[in-house]
Amino acid sequence: MNNVYESPLSSRYASKEMLYTFSSDMKFSTWRRLWLSLAKAERALGLPITQEQVDEMAAHLTDIDYDMARQREKEVRHDVMAHVYTFGKAAPKAAGIIHLGATSAYVGDNTDIIQIREGLLLVRKKLATVLDKLAQFADAHKSQPTLGFTHFQPAQLTTVGKRATLWMNELLMDLNEVEYRIENLRMLGSKGTTGTQASFMELFDGDESKVKELEKRIADDFGFAGVVPVSGQTYSRKIDAQTLATLAGIAESASKFATDLRLLQHLKEVEEPFEKNQIGSSAMPYKRNPMRSERICALARYVICDSLNPAFTSATQWFERTLDDSANKRISVPEAFLAVDAILNIMINVVSGLVVYPKVIEAHVMNELPFMATENIMMDAVKRGGNRQDLHERIREHSMAAGKRIKEEGLENDMVDRIAGDPMFGMTREQILEHLDPSAYIGRCPSQVDEFLSECVRPAIAPYLTGEDVKVEINL
Repeated sequence: MNNVYESPLSSRYASKEMLYTFSSDMKFSTWRRLWLSLAKAERALGLPITQEQVDEMAAHLTDIDYDMARQREKEVRHDVMAHVYTFGKAAPKAAGIIHLGATSAYVGDNTDIIQIREGLLLVRKKLATVLDKLAQFADAHKSQPTLGFTHFQPAQLTTVGKRATLWMNELLMDLNEVEYRIENLRMLGSKGTTGTQASFMELFDGDESKVKELEKRIADDFGFAGVVPVSGQTYSRKIDAQTLATLAGIAESASKFATDLRLLQHLKEVEEPFEKNQIGSSAMPYKRNPMRSERICALARYVICDSLNPAFTSATQWFERTLDDSANKRISVPEAFLAVDAILNIMINVVSGLVVYPKVIEAHVMNELPFMATENIMMDAVKRGGNRQDLHERIREHSMAAGKRIKEEGLENDMVDRIAGDPMFGMTREQILEHLDPSAYIGRCPSQVDEFLSECVRPAIAPYLTGEDVKVEINL
């Protein structure tokens, strides 16, 4: 519909897979799966629930009458009880035992954890894909000398591939964080209204072993290693805060990458893909704006700010439960996942088609290299009988003069000619040029790239690469 607001995260940015993870179908069918799991476990542990009731519930996990649920919620002002009612209408024989002993957090919080896990699994897969693409790029350009920058001022040389490993190193840190969150995620379980499991103790006549076994069976049903050891009515909202901190970390790394790429595109050294019919500017037809990288930065800023929401929510929970978390978390958590999903989609697109301009890179290197090579030239001149201190002062004078020529007159760097024409150095132009091989100034860059890829990156991403590329579509 065009006459109501629709989040761009849904209509413009996020993938279908991530949108489904936080969809109504995923949420409410999971509620029903949780009610089914509870009923199965309660029956197995001796409560008067029949197989017929369980089978009837199992037959109606996805045929949700949303109109009925919405109408019922208007009447009772309670979303969980509205869906208990709706499920009961679909499975009337089981209506009396649905949600037995549970509180709203049983379906709400356990579903949230399941959705978080599914979201993190998708994020992990896409992170691995980004790293794989960047690894190929780094390997291809590991020996391509380029200007390194500190303070965005020319510094010692690095290589195009080595610079890419800096982006990858941060993304690898993020991958480790995502893995940690997935491995340590636990369901809420069946804790009851204040986390004491009193209702289940009542159901099982005080048999603690059955109450504990109930939770184990539910966790097993959903593939979790267990449940949180203690809780109030809800799982600690710190889990949401930690999850979004991890997502914000990905946003930080992505923004760093995209910012660097925007600067490189300004230098005309490396560019993001630019499609044949793409328009860079409505007013300036010649422009090739780095719009994908800019979008990464924009969405990253949103995620970083959004990560404060669950942090404040976690900090302001009262005792065993309060409800000021609900409205906030149902927006902040899904939207962080949708935005990070969009960021990773764009990154996959960008790193799959990065364009490198070696001649431009070489020109920039050669314009600065005479300054960087002066120490080697000075040492060579000393070997030829020169005085180190005198040569140092003369190089300083020539450097200032050459720099002035470049900055004030817009002319090329004439440092080589200045030294060649200075009898104090006793060196020909050809002898000086021997010191201007860029590959002599890149240190261990190629080896560092090889070692990083073989020892750190490829072992980390191998489990998540299925052999088929992750398909992404940049909508607009």
